[in-house]
Amino acid sequence: MKSRVVIKSSKSGMSVYLDPDCTFEELLEDIGTKFRDSAKFWGNVQIALILEGRLLTPGEELQIINTITANSGIEILCLVDQDADRIERCEKALNQKLMELSSRTGQFYKGDLHRGESIESEASIVIIGDVLHGARVTARGNIIVLGELRGSVHAGIAGNEDSVVVALEMVPLSIRIGTCSRSYGEKGKKLGKGPTMAFVENCNICTKQLKKSFLSMLNFN
Repeated sequence: MKSRVVIKSSKSGMSVYLDPDCTFEELLEDIGTKFRDSAKFWGNVQIALILEGRLLTPGEELQIINTITANSGIEILCLVDQDADRIERCEKALNQKLMELSSRTGQFYKGDLHRGESIESEASIVIIGDVLHGARVTARGNIIVLGELRGSVHAGIAGNEDSVVVALEMVPLSIRIGTCSRSYGEKGKKLGKGPTMAFVENCNICTKQLKKSFLSMLNFN
């Protein structure tokens, strides 16, 4: 029997395909069952939601959102579609949530870090911007740079050599993970093309290029 509700991850958050042929009441019942059964898998997350496969009124969209949140730990930040106004509202909501996380946990930083600037985190940290030459980032967990890494980083500062450093463009001055470190000269060195991950292997700092989405493989505790 064809499933009336199909849930999948998307670049924007979560995509839910809805059967266009069943009644709306049947659809709501299936949505409740689907999200209740998968609640442990998704956990407590805040996401953007895409609804596909069926034309919906604003009232029906609200009922779907309420059904999802009532049967899981998911918080829907916004709906994403091709409506320009709604997309703008969604981006604003996501940005506000990012700022809340930044001020509350220190796990997110939005903006570039310039020469002489530094940032420290008691957990893992995501830098949404560039870490420029002469800047420094330290964290007890992973360091993720959604931009260029041209400065110095120290992940796993408490000695955790399972931590990693990831950057969309990696041209660091130095990388340290736990007690292992490696310097790349005064100008730095380009390590790979595109998204690259640095990690410890046999007490050495190693790197590999990432060709697929990498955030899902990282633990941000």
